[in-house]
Amino acid sequence: MKGKRHTTEEKIRALREADGGKPIREVCQERNISEATYHRWRQQFGLMGVDEAKRLKELERENSELKKMLAESLLKNRVLEAVCEKKL
Repeated sequence: MKGKRHTTEEKIRALREADGGKPIREVCQERNISEATYHRWRQQFGLMGVDEAKRLKELERENSELKKMLAESLLKNRVLEAVCEKKL
């Protein structure tokens, strides 16, 4: 069974709570996550701020979109080359 998905902002807020002196176990209990999840978030987001995390997600989305556009362009080129070869 899959658990609740937390937003990047929620993850970073949890990390900052623990950085502020709140015990990790207490933060995990309040957010209903395991300590392993907390440590995975710590490794993933480290000292990143909320604004930085938003920017990272935005860049990842943009990168994904650009990769799709490139793949479509390469496919069109291959199709056009194949058509040109058949005509010659």
